[in-house]
Amino acid sequence: MSRSNPGQAMGVSNAKGQSSTLKEDSAKAFAYRLLEKGVTGDPLGRRVNLVLVVFILLTVVVALLDTVPELAQAHDRLFGMAEAIAGIVFLAEYAARLWVADLHPPLRRFGPFGARLHYALQPAALIDLLAVLPFIAAVFLPDAALKTIVIIRLVRFLKLARYSPALRSLINAIVQERHALMASFVIIFGVVLVAATGMYLVERHAQPEKFGSIPEAMWWALATLTTVGYGDVVPITPAGKVLGGVVMLTGYGLFALPIGIIATAFAREIHSREFVVTWSMVARVPLFEDLKATEVAEIAKLLRAISVPAGEVITRQGEQAESMYFIADGLVEVDLGHSKLELGEGAFFGEMAILGRRKRAATTTAQQRTSLMVLEASDLHNLMMRKPQLADRILKEAEERARLTPYDDVDIAEEELEQEEVQTAEEVEDAGQAADVAETEEPGLFVEDERKDGSS
Repeated sequence: MSRSNPGQAMGVSNAKGQSSTLKEDSAKAFAYRLLEKGVTGDPLGRRVNLVLVVFILLTVVVALLDTVPELAQAHDRLFGMAEAIAGIVFLAEYAARLWVADLHPPLRRFGPFGARLHYALQPAALIDLLAVLPFIAAVFLPDAALKTIVIIRLVRFLKLARYSPALRSLINAIVQERHALMASFVIIFGVVLVAATGMYLVERHAQPEKFGSIPEAMWWALATLTTVGYGDVVPITPAGKVLGGVVMLTGYGLFALPIGIIATAFAREIHSREFVVTWSMVARVPLFEDLKATEVAEIAKLLRAISVPAGEVITRQGEQAESMYFIADGLVEVDLGHSKLELGEGAFFGEMAILGRRKRAATTTAQQRTSLMVLEASDLHNLMMRKPQLADRILKEAEERARLTPYDDVDIAEEELEQEEVQTAEEVEDAGQAADVAETEEPGLFVEDERKDGSS
């Protein structure tokens, strides 16, 4: 078939416009995909991220082994070569990230120079720069001085935060609770000060060499509060032993305070991230797009997670549809009979299934290990029974969509076939011909309800 002309659908035109823009600087766009798209699920970007993570870990191990005198002397040349390779790789990565910085959507408005400047000042970019400094310093410093900056080489371990959502969540949790953490450390310091003062008052005459001043007694107070108890400084008077026991018991609860703050904030951060993801997926479904935020949140709570191995069939064409699916991670192939399409992270399928009494219009198969969020029709119906206003909104939208589309007895709606339409539109004259082909080549794919539309 011939390629489509400018009379194609708007979605196809936009896709071609974006494609032509990227072709102007394909190398830069490709580099951006490799370096920045891995965290959003791009397969090629993920592979690059995996290689970088392994390389970072290897460089950290080399930096640690280089501090062992026997190994450093026996393999000095090998360690030097490894550091040179690491420096070149990290320098190339840093330069490439600066090069593509103006392609980041939040930074585009600053222009090429401004975008790179703003990017260079971000924490992740500063860590990348610190990772390169040992290699740059090697040009100006002698070998003996280079040994003293091994700590900077270990900063490369922090680069893993870029590739780990869990590490980023932990950092965010600490930043969000920084005021509470500072307050807890102030309390801890106050207790250390009080404990040291008390022990100074009761033990200074018995052990002047160990408790002769409050600063000297603070060592004992800190070791006791942290429940370490080195045993190098211990009270010997009855009053001192009683005070020491109180300080020990206080330490158990006192240092649990910052740990509890971080643990609670970390759990909240993880839950918040998962909720935002599921909420945004539900809000994208046309059937729910007019609902209030609280109503979308109620539906998001009904989702349950499942994991499907590669090659497993998720739904089969013609079977009864009782649930819809959201793709949290992975890739799914939808076999429509006359064509196939792939749905990735963030997509959904089977929207109309939750309305009940519908058949699967396609066979869907996991192309790789896929994480899915499932919304059961029965769960939604139970929620609608408890929330009459929510039920009215959903049913009203369903009636409107059923009126606008003739495909009222299958589980796939027109929005879900948008990707397939864009792909096939390039093989026909225009978007109208694409619709004609879908109806004429496979008339049995969608069964039109003639009882609903008397004109059919």
